[in-house]
Amino acid sequence: MAEVLLFHHAQGLTSGVLAFAESLRAAGHTVHVPDLYDGRVFDDLADGAAYAQEKGFGSFVERGRAAAEHLPAELVYAGFSLGVLPAQALAQTRPGARGALLFHSCVPVTEFGDAWPQGVPVQIHGMDADEFFVDEGDVDAARALVESAPDAELFLYPGKEHLFADSGLPSYEEEAAALLTRRALAFLGRP
Repeated sequence: MAEVLLFHHAQGLTSGVLAFAESLRAAGHTVHVPDLYDGRVFDDLADGAAYAQEKGFGSFVERGRAAAEHLPAELVYAGFSLGVLPAQALAQTRPGARGALLFHSCVPVTEFGDAWPQGVPVQIHGMDADEFFVDEGDVDAARALVESAPDAELFLYPGKEHLFADSGLPSYEEEAAALLTRRALAFLGRP
């Protein structure tokens, strides 16, 4: 079984992020879900993104690094949207990473190094008409990562919702979220 460090999105540690973590735990995985917002949860994505921007995206990554310090090195790093920043940074820079699950976002690998690390598998999930994922360049970064890394997969789902895998938000898309969860569990179950 895998040990996962899962980071929440810009709206905070929502009930949907916690439910996703529970679905991984129910399959036998150990999942750590730090609250990088110290209890703040935003009803609106724009408000949460404004809060993250005010605090600084770099500080969000550093808080993610601090959350990993007391955990074993052999982790799978996962993140929802904004949570992809610390997840991807740790997967690329912390020795021992077992993999990365990047939901609703992906940044160019050059943000955190020269290339995706050898031997670290990665899955990227997003909707094919999500204005944030598609129009802000995340899908391009994801495609470039898949082209450059031998064990990388990009899964595009039909639809326009950004946080479609968070069951606590209006953007939740049950069918796509169920498929994302099955794919993530298969990824975590690999030897």
